[in-house]
Amino acid sequence: MMQSTVDRRDGTPQVGLKQEDLTQEGLHVAIIMDGNGRWATRRGLPRSAGHRAGVEAAQRVVEAAPDLGVATLTLFAFSSDNWRRPRAEVRALMSLLRQYLKSELHRLVENGARLAVIGRRDRLPAGLSEEIAEAERASASGERLNLRIALDYSSRDAIAHAATRWRAEHPPSREAFGQLLAPEDCRADVDLLIRSGGEKRLSDFLLWESAYAELCFVDILWPDFGADDLAAAIADFRGRERRFGGLGAIAPLVAAE
Repeated sequence: MMQSTVDRRDGTPQVGLKQEDLTQEGLHVAIIMDGNGRWATRRGLPRSAGHRAGVEAAQRVVEAAPDLGVATLTLFAFSSDNWRRPRAEVRALMSLLRQYLKSELHRLVENGARLAVIGRRDRLPAGLSEEIAEAERASASGERLNLRIALDYSSRDAIAHAATRWRAEHPPSREAFGQLLAPEDCRADVDLLIRSGGEKRLSDFLLWESAYAELCFVDILWPDFGADDLAAAIADFRGRERRFGGLGAIAPLVAAE
């Protein structure tokens, strides 16, 4: 039976598109990496230890993502609201990011990952913005994975900023507006959004881009999240029917004998 879905770009129905047709260019998976602090507290460790373990979890996921059909991976590392946390914890998080850039950049380049950091940079510690820009330049030729790290990021702020540019530069359309939220060589629309740690909210993360994302909330705390957990989430995603407002295949009613 033919399957009817709706095209994301202009809303016109397309007949015969299946899940693999919609994602043949690779998935965009976004992850809210939640649970580092609770992981550490349960073990009698400082919260900074949980964040260090969270970096290791991120490394596992980044390495596994391309082989699971992921073309773009967006990781929520630091929200604009996270500045409210204790200064010592914020310093530890920023220090971890610096260490990640220094220790992992070579591996990212070798593995064909292109790094991009989204969010504000004007409030970052001195020199960090320049280090980020250098890492982005060094990995710019990567074609195997678009790795985006959301840092000092607020989706509502990003949408508001894009709106001011959109009115000045582009005719009104969803596609034009979406391009202001992501570079042309990176898919804006999120296919699968995963949140670890048991909470069930989006926390101001990729709100526009996740309009038709499939959501996956898992109880696993982020430091315990690994390649198998990512594979399980993607397998569940591939088993779902995505209709984008249209109609999927409807099984006929069978009369009782």
